[in-house]
Amino acid sequence: MYFGQFPKMVYDIKGDNNYKVVPNIFRRIKVKNKMRDTVPLLDKYAVQDGETPESLAYKVYGNASYHWIILLLNNIQNRYYDWPLSNIAFNAYINEKYDDINGIHHYEKIQSSGKKIGDGPEDFSHKIECNSTDAGAGAVTNLEYEIRIQDKKRLIKLLDSKYVEMFIEEFRRLIR
Repeated sequence: MYFGQFPKMVYDIKGDNNYKVVPNIFRRIKVKNKMRDTVPLLDKYAVQDGETPESLAYKVYGNASYHWIILLLNNIQNRYYDWPLSNIAFNAYINEKYDDINGIHHYEKIQSSGKKIGDGPEDFSHKIECNSTDAGAGAVTNLEYEIRIQDKKRLIKLLDSKYVEMFIEEFRRLIR
């Protein structure tokens, strides 16, 4: 459904004068940050274990082919690397990546100026990386580091279902 909305173009893929009609994937549409921050249009959502963009689109919008709306709104360019892993895939990933998942990834401390506390248990923006010898330095294990990345990916925004058709029409207008 997503690429079906793109205008078509004639393209010689191999450079052998054998032209084909293909979707013009060079066209791009970006959701403005202002819209992404508009609270009435978007709901915050925590992706559950094993949910895919397709299963979530079906659950929220009643149509799995609307998964592209979720990806576009959250600026997810690669659904395999930018989407949170399932618990099984996550465990396989960290065990493959690290010899010791409990080894120290880095040290961090609360920054000396600016924010002193996070905006919730998953917010570490008030901390900065530092040397292990710095006063107040705390160790972050490989596992903790990777869990933070997954938790950040897990928090997405969903378009309120009553705006989906309007969003699709606007996308079609802009992509042409």
